Amino acid sequence: MEAPELVALLAGRRVAVLTGAGMSTDSGIPDYRGPDSPPSNPMTIRQFTSDPVFRRRYWARNHLGWRHMDDTQPNAGHRALAALERAGVVTGVITQNVDLLHTKAGSERVIDLHGTYARVICLQCHRTMSRASLADLLEAANPGFSDRAAAVGGIAVAPDADAVVADTSSFRIVDCPSCGGMLKPDIVYFGENVPKERVDEAYSLVDGAEALLVAGSSLTVYSGFRFVRHASAKGIPVAIINRGHTRGDDLATVKIDNGCSPMLALLADELPAAGATLTR
Repeated sequence: MEAPELVALLAGRRVAVLTGAGMSTDSGIPDYRGPDSPPSNPMTIRQFTSDPVFRRRYWARNHLGWRHMDDTQPNAGHRALAALERAGVVTGVITQNVDLLHTKAGSERVIDLHGTYARVICLQCHRTMSRASLADLLEAANPGFSDRAAAVGGIAVAPDADAVVADTSSFRIVDCPSCGGMLKPDIVYFGENVPKERVDEAYSLVDGAEALLVAGSSLTVYSGFRFVRHASAKGIPVAIINRGHTRGDDLATVKIDNGCSPMLALLADELPAAGATLTR
């Protein structure tokens, strides 16, 4: 497999990386918008906060799905980006994913743009707790639920740590132990804004780089696409690796229609040698 134009563009440059759900498909987490993805309706913040039935269904599904995401392991693409960071090529990763796989792979500068599945926040007092701690509370409130759900069929995990569960009508949700407020995964849902300081940190990462590499994102959501627009406006070259069309194709210097893992593994082999004279 060769992608000489991609290697030529990135060689000798310090590279900021933006990743999306296509980055994690090889780890068994499905993509929302890939060409082979089933139809999916991601959670909106309005649904979560305004509909008690919807919220109960969400927590029941998440109670099962987060455990599968917690067990998921990084793939070759995640490991390649971590290796490129150690080699001084990659300056950091902005990820739209909530799966923590970049961190598990060893990447050190990771901006979790949309939060992570592993933490929960109270919408009233804003205290946080680990998802594992909430799991204990939910299990105590719903003894045997996990075993019963697993017994009636397989559990399919979605990109936001959701899972498919047939019957959630008897599931009991848990409120904030501190104030009794509504608990929510510390994830930015559709209709919410990414915290400004997080966005500013991501812009700073792009500004300090000499190229932006997009891996596994259709860039449909503006929260990721804005960094491609920003890089392009500043004259920073943009490379995109993604299966299928992306919203940023017209702004890309190089577009590779391929999977992330093989292409990033190739870059991990080629770029450190090609960029041996990088200015640190």
